[in-house]
Amino acid sequence: MENLGALALLLAFCLSAYAVVAAAVGGWRQKSYLVASAERSVFAIWLLLTLASALLVTALVTGDFRLAYVAAHTNQAMPVLYKFAAWWGGQEGSLLFWSWLLATYAVIVVWKHRRRERLLMPYVTAVLMATQCFFLILNAFVASPFRVLAVGRSVTAVPDGNGLNPLLQYWAMAAHPPTLYLGYVGFTVPYAFAMASLITRAPGESWIYTTRRWALITWLFQSIGILLGAGWAYAVLGWGGYWAWDPVENASLLPWLTATAFLHSVMMQEKKGMMKVWNVSLVSATFLLSILGTFLTRSGVVSSVHAFAQSPIGAWFAGFLGLALGATVLLIVSRLDYLRSKAHLESVISRESGFLFNNLVFVAACFAVLWGTLFPLLSEAVTGEKISVDAPFFNRINVPLGLLLLLLTGVGPLLAWRRTSTESLKRNFLRPALGGLALMVILAVAGVRHPYALVAFGLALFVAWTIVAEFYRGARAIRARSGMNPLAAVVELTLRNTRRYGGYLVHMGVVLMFVGFAGSAFNRHVTHELAVGEKGEIGSYQLRLADLREGENENYSWDHAVVEVFRNGSKIATLEPERRFYKASRQPTSEVAIRRRLHEDLYLNFAGLSEDNRRAVIQAYVFPLVSWIWIGFAVLVFGGLVCLLPGKAKDAGRRAAAQVEALEEYASVP
Repeated sequence: MENLGALALLLAFCLSAYAVVAAAVGGWRQKSYLVASAERSVFAIWLLLTLASALLVTALVTGDFRLAYVAAHTNQAMPVLYKFAAWWGGQEGSLLFWSWLLATYAVIVVWKHRRRERLLMPYVTAVLMATQCFFLILNAFVASPFRVLAVGRSVTAVPDGNGLNPLLQYWAMAAHPPTLYLGYVGFTVPYAFAMASLITRAPGESWIYTTRRWALITWLFQSIGILLGAGWAYAVLGWGGYWAWDPVENASLLPWLTATAFLHSVMMQEKKGMMKVWNVSLVSATFLLSILGTFLTRSGVVSSVHAFAQSPIGAWFAGFLGLALGATVLLIVSRLDYLRSKAHLESVISRESGFLFNNLVFVAACFAVLWGTLFPLLSEAVTGEKISVDAPFFNRINVPLGLLLLLLTGVGPLLAWRRTSTESLKRNFLRPALGGLALMVILAVAGVRHPYALVAFGLALFVAWTIVAEFYRGARAIRARSGMNPLAAVVELTLRNTRRYGGYLVHMGVVLMFVGFAGSAFNRHVTHELAVGEKGEIGSYQLRLADLREGENENYSWDHAVVEVFRNGSKIATLEPERRFYKASRQPTSEVAIRRRLHEDLYLNFAGLSEDNRRAVIQAYVFPLVSWIWIGFAVLVFGGLVCLLPGKAKDAGRRAAAQVEALEEYASVP
């Protein structure tokens, strides 16, 4: 098994190296047979990586403890789900998973564009396979998942493995890494199309439609991955938070910020032929930040609960990142004449300026997060002392920027192209602005004193009002013409322009999430040591420890607290937080208990027993409005899916016109 897996990786590496050369030379010399052979190599690489992945997963599930990777990341008592999740639970396996995902993306791209974008496809294939070749170098030569345990020259096996990290044995962690990787890896596709357009000087804007759609798909995966990670942190780590500005958390956020900026600014290029250099730079930055994030996660240069241990592959990632950055900058600089914009900004109060300000804020937030993440490494390199940057630094900078982005979320889409009249500003924004201000005054009178929370609530109402008003105006016009009921009119409106109204739904999801974020200003926390029968309080809740239990199974032993929750003398819930100790890895974890409600969560963590082993240490938290984050998450995902649906006639016609224009322009080039 191990020999077949290693051979599959070696053959895949050889084919990827061939595909890079064949695609590039075939595109340059217009040799269609070379391009075709490179594209067929893509399919062969996918088959080889699928075989290697299937062999590794089989070894993980069946417990082939001759393989070092299997022994390090599984054990016999683990549930099958987590044995499968061990595929991406360690360094070597996750690199193979990354390579397989990239091969899958490449197969889809090559198949989907087998008759389209033929001018670009040789170079798209070359860029994709160059990235594939790098990861296969790691898979085949640096961090092979098929390395066997040996004593002398004899292959050996251990009776049982160490098991997957207990923190990863949670359902969200079976879904979080794959979706996050789908985002990280997927950003290679729009980057490849952008580089191909620069290499070929592709006429027209038809390539941008493909790039935008791929960017939207991968952005959606990245968003889901980030928020699943936040949900995992909230439910598993036991401290009650969902975002700690951890270096690896930041690494996932960086490409998301630049990709979000691109999805907004790309409309400027589609509509007005503006911001071409900016858009190519954003696509490139998103890819490079994805590689940087992978470097931070896998090199061991940062300390994080999410990161892998110290590893020699960090130098390989640094080298690849340097080469990719140098090649990208050189190519963009050499094509500045090709990227010259056709139009210019005409008014500060216009949709163009709204997109521009939006992009500037996104990039400023990205730079702030990047600087705070890398500063400890830079300080250590310069002074020999690692100076840590904690959460208050990130909050001081990014909370105001986030509120400014929230404001632009409501303002930007309702501004007119080129120039917005005073009458239009009054019609679109007067009532929402007054409503937001009124809410802030009411909350201040009611006792809310946190300034950022007040502004967040006011802006949330303002943006939500503008979004609802857009749906209302459009649906009312459809009802007036067709007589549809209100709900059917909203659906029809959305399906006519899925990109626009799906975007509004995404914005509404962001609004709901900001409501949840604002609630963190009112968090409460208390720690009680309770014997059975004793009571403690937090806010309006009374907690009574009803029982302490203990037990074990094949995978872990556990201590279990039964806590009865009362309010105003009436019992409203029984929560049962748990403390586990995993036998194979010798590591403890917490299983928190949460009473979720729209207005607040009651969150209990069983931190262990007191020194005399008679009292349970219960960490109790009240988190107002946190459920709105997960509701907003669902709305954001739904809106993203709506954006991916084809709109009725209008979008198809616009794409066809753009393609015809591109072909005519290309045919006119001597």
